[in-house]
Amino acid sequence: MSTETLKDRIAIVTGASRGLGEGIARAFAGEGATVALFSRDIQRLNKHAADLKALGQEAMAFLVDVADVEQVNRAVDKVVSQFGRVDILVNNAAVAPSMPFVEMSDEVRDSVIGVNIKGVWNCTKTVIPLMIKQRYGKVINISSVTGPLVSGRGMTAYAASKGAVSAFTRTLALEVAEYGINVNAICPGSFDTPMFRSVARSRGWDSEDEYVKHVGKEIPLGRLGTIEEMGDLAVFLASDKSKYITGVEIVIDGGNIIQEHKR
Repeated sequence: MSTETLKDRIAIVTGASRGLGEGIARAFAGEGATVALFSRDIQRLNKHAADLKALGQEAMAFLVDVADVEQVNRAVDKVVSQFGRVDILVNNAAVAPSMPFVEMSDEVRDSVIGVNIKGVWNCTKTVIPLMIKQRYGKVINISSVTGPLVSGRGMTAYAASKGAVSAFTRTLALEVAEYGINVNAICPGSFDTPMFRSVARSRGWDSEDEYVKHVGKEIPLGRLGTIEEMGDLAVFLASDKSKYITGVEIVIDGGNIIQEHKR
């Protein structure tokens, strides 16, 4: 049952058409926030916005490539024009190609840097001045355990990008703390999302479902995370219940990184 923890808050969620972003946006709307959805998949985004409106909350869909700063600027301007401010920014949009480093093309590398690093930079650079002016804001960067904390074969570009996101989070948190702005990162482990399932074949699995079961068995809690669980954590960081937390990385991975050996 909703407690309207985010009542009257204005939130932007990038990569909101599916997976973790969709779950976060739904959780925000369920807690009373008005949500602006950014994604490159406008068809799914429009459907998602309609679903959120069915919950009785205002939701807007924006076709945005976060790697393009002009698109980001235009979309944020529209959000501010309609709602007057931005209280919460969730930098979730990301790509995660899986392939050996020696086989990775410059195009793939640039795509990862463009979305995972420049996208976070562009959205934050556009929104932070608004938050400084209002002396309030919550920035939540979706990092990963892969890169900042652990490594994975075939994930060189992704890991490097998420390491950058975590470093960016800590440094920005220090710079904007005096303005009442909290900047934190969430480091998810394995969640059952389209992005997670997309790497199954590149890792030699014919069945996505079997891959999900296999990975789940190696996690101490015995399963992958759900988008609802990610949404719950994001709501906490977006709310005033976390107002004394900034510059941290919160791991949500079912205990996977604490074990020395996989079972």
